[in-house]
Amino acid sequence: MLKICAIDIFDAMKKLLENKLVKKALIIFGILVTLVLIFNYILFPIYVSGSEVNVPNVVGMTESEAFQTLKDEDFNPSIADTSFGVSLPPGRIFLQKPEAGKIVKEGRTIYLFISGGDQIISVPLLKGKSVRDSRLSLERIGLKLGKIDEVASTQPKDMVFDQEFAEGTKLRKGQSVGISVSIGSGAGNIMVPDLIGKSLTEASRILKDSMLVVGKVNYQISSTLLPNTVLDQYPAPGNKLNSGNSVDLFITKEGSIQERPEIPQEN
Repeated sequence: MLKICAIDIFDAMKKLLENKLVKKALIIFGILVTLVLIFNYILFPIYVSGSEVNVPNVVGMTESEAFQTLKDEDFNPSIADTSFGVSLPPGRIFLQKPEAGKIVKEGRTIYLFISGGDQIISVPLLKGKSVRDSRLSLERIGLKLGKIDEVASTQPKDMVFDQEFAEGTKLRKGQSVGISVSIGSGAGNIMVPDLIGKSLTEASRILKDSMLVVGKVNYQISSTLLPNTVLDQYPAPGNKLNSGNSVDLFITKEGSIQERPEIPQEN
């Protein structure tokens, strides 16, 4: 009885091994076991027993210098990233991973981070915005709001109508952009200078220095003053104008004043 059972089991095993799928599964299993044994008893001991070395310091070097230094010591250098706004000049290594002095396996990959120098930013359009919105627009991209000039104009009050750098101008990160803000139309903030008694040439220079211009010139004959002397002006001294406004002048010229003939009185 036992003999018959053993024969039956042997025949079943034989038939199972003759199955193609079972044969493939056994072959794959055998290969996996072999690989595990090779890694566990051959490759892993070699890796663990490999020589360990200190990572050299390449921070501050150029890319080519860093690569050469690392390759000379059997490391594998690799550029990880380029960053702007760091303190080192463009093209210099500002960070390495692993850091200098770390003990690692020979042949390890060393990741390098390169300085891109100062970040270059395009100036945004500020015209038409408020001072607050202009400040936020600049700070959002790494620029600063510079000098604010308040100027009387026909533009709406508190609106930016001019900017120091045109839209699209390239600036370094952290630079400032000045703006001109309208205070609305009004009497202006430039005091009209006293030009009476000055020569036309001198009056023109004084007006230019005050950011004003000569307006209409009216000539009048004078027998007591030198030609081209300012007799009068409009607006009068002490009034306030906006930048670029004009001042009319009344200037002397040579000549004689003709007397009108007397009209005979009727008897």
